[in-house]
Amino acid sequence: EVQLMESGGGSVQAGSTLRLTCTASGYPEGRESMGWFRDVPGKEREGVAVINADGTTRYAKSVKGRFTISQDSAKNTLYLLMTNLQLEDSAKYVCGSSSRASVSLYPSSFGFWGRGAQVTVSS
Repeated sequence: EVQLMESGGGSVQAGSTLRLTCTASGYPEGRESMGWFRDVPGKEREGVAVINADGTTRYAKSVKGRFTISQDSAKNTLYLLMTNLQLEDSAKYVCGSSSRASVSLYPSSFGFWGRGAQVTVSS
């Protein structure tokens, strides 16, 4: 069993910086790789950023250069540093984990999910 819980969401102005945190616990084998996804009404879940077991990362084109995914040495905490936030970044951000050592940005690669944290960006 893997438990994931996001925190750090909120309402900010465009251009702001925000850091999301995902606290993970249980079943280490189920969180070899981790990632951030976002849900927007009317759209399919979008992969934002993932980090593999070896530390390599992948980013969606829409956030590359602005967002950074990282985790602590114990791999119990996942972060998403979001800079220069734009209106289009508004979404519920969900933390996910996978038993695979290497993953893609597709949600199907992940088996465990948090409940999400809302991020709202306004001008």
